[in-house]
Amino acid sequence: MPTRLIVDEQNQLQQVGISKQNSYPAFITVAAKVFSIIFHPIFIPVYLSWFLVYQHQFLFSGFSEWDKTKLMLQFFVMYTFFPVVTTLLLKALGFIKSIFLKTQRDRIIPYVVSGIYYFWVWYVLRNQLQFPKEIVSFSLAAFIASSIGLIANIYLKISMHAIAVGVMCTFMALLAFTDTSNITLYVLIAFLITGIVCTSRLIVSDHNQREVYIGLFIGIVSQLIAQNFA
Repeated sequence: MPTRLIVDEQNQLQQVGISKQNSYPAFITVAAKVFSIIFHPIFIPVYLSWFLVYQHQFLFSGFSEWDKTKLMLQFFVMYTFFPVVTTLLLKALGFIKSIFLKTQRDRIIPYVVSGIYYFWVWYVLRNQLQFPKEIVSFSLAAFIASSIGLIANIYLKISMHAIAVGVMCTFMALLAFTDTSNITLYVLIAFLITGIVCTSRLIVSDHNQREVYIGLFIGIVSQLIAQNFA
């Protein structure tokens, strides 16, 4: 949240927060909140996994429908269910003030725990040769992004949404360059979602442009690094 210095009634200099003035129509604010929920960082990995497992023509063609279902359930548990349950437990135990992680302090433990979950997914996938390198690369990018996000959180409250969509759009763009199937439509959708989500965070969150742009940059860099090491 932006701050400014004021002189209080005792002539003491104080730093206070400045509330964002929301000048947007109500329907835009509501839409921004909806997009922020639908494309929350805990859902983005599941969406990408679903695309690779069910929508891509070749990557998982050798898997049975039951194998695909089990795989998606595992992704959901590791990428969404465990992080949500962990956050709720942290709130119940008093380690964080809000499940919405509004402060840098609140984000420290969720970053660390999510990083552990993401590392485990990548470690399991990389050691099983039946999984295509694309999903291994993405899982590594998720771990790298959470790790860089944890470090960056020391200095400013990076937008987690921007990190997630940064990984997503970069992954889709790289896949389009290296893949033999035509995924142009999906790439365009990914870039459209990225723009909408980043704009939504500027509308309904207390993030400033710097925090959103740096988050987007972290996501892009994480996927580029993972592409070379997965």
